[in-house]
Amino acid sequence: MAGTEPSDLHLYFDYISPNAYLAWKKLPQVARRFGRRVVPVPVLYPALLGAHGLLGPMEVSPKARWMKRNVLRKTRRLGIPFGPPPTHPFNPLLALRVSSLLLPEEALTRLIDGLFHATWGGGPGVTDPATVAAIATEAGLDGEQVVARAAEQETKDRLRQRTDEAIHAGIFGIPTVTAGVELFWGFDDFEYLERHLAGKDDLDADTLKAWNAVQPSARRRKV
Repeated sequence: MAGTEPSDLHLYFDYISPNAYLAWKKLPQVARRFGRRVVPVPVLYPALLGAHGLLGPMEVSPKARWMKRNVLRKTRRLGIPFGPPPTHPFNPLLALRVSSLLLPEEALTRLIDGLFHATWGGGPGVTDPATVAAIATEAGLDGEQVVARAAEQETKDRLRQRTDEAIHAGIFGIPTVTAGVELFWGFDDFEYLERHLAGKDDLDADTLKAWNAVQPSARRRKV
């Protein structure tokens, strides 16, 4: 991505995910500790799922039940403000498109922070253009102009392009953080991200090579 460095931490996210909210709140602390910069990359989560033949957590009832409890436990332990959005799933397209605009870094950070808070911090959600415009204005931007730019074809294409690039790079879920060629999926993978950044990665190259050489002897039958 233009304007980034190899040492940057790229955070692939969609507002639909509560774990992406946790990642957004936590990653800047990790980045500062290791002298890295966070580059937010909004992507269309349903497109990732479709490209890899996956279902979202809310499409699997037992997994949805577990995830709600899991997120509540984590937010309480981490001391992160949390409140469910008005509806879920919801349409995050407007929020994703304004987040993909080419904006000054600090203003973009404030915008994304406000949108995440409106979604998962007990706010009004991010599906209403007037709400999104107000959040953008609070971030120091021209809110009405930001919402108008989100409707432009160039903005729509940019979000789609970033999503396609993520799929090509092997991103299959959100949140995902990439550190160079290494990919860390999910907020619960942050422990391994931090160990990797500290030069203490537990990945054993020889065992990984052997595992990559293993061939399947059975296939799951599609039902």
